[in-house]
Amino acid sequence: MIWRTLGRLILIPIATLLAAMAALAVLVTLGLERFTHATFGRELDPENLSKIFDWVMTGLQWASVVAVLPALAVLFIGEVARIQSWLYYVIGGGVALASIPLFTALNQGVVAAVPLAALWQVLATAGFAGGFVYWLVAGRNA
Repeated sequence: MIWRTLGRLILIPIATLLAAMAALAVLVTLGLERFTHATFGRELDPENLSKIFDWVMTGLQWASVVAVLPALAVLFIGEVARIQSWLYYVIGGGVALASIPLFTALNQGVVAAVPLAALWQVLATAGFAGGFVYWLVAGRNA
């Protein structure tokens, strides 16, 4: 029993890091693809470069601790409740990442405009990938 608990204490952080790396890879590649399609054929004048810089700064804000809390809540609930369903981790990961703009708006103290549908799709898809990777590594043996 103690070896199983000790093994879980080692496996869960490793699985979390692998899931975060998978989600980040999907977020960067799919986000870059969406960004390329949105800016195709447009000149990059100083105004557009300023908007791109603002998007990057907003992305850095999303990488704060507030962005990690929903994903950790999904993992914590799944581990404590011993949920082994792949569907729980995939949907939970998607919801956790898709909720990041809402938590960012709460963190800033202002009501932000609703993000574009493409942004929600990119975040949810990255969360789905991260949740699936976590389930593959640690979730299916919860």
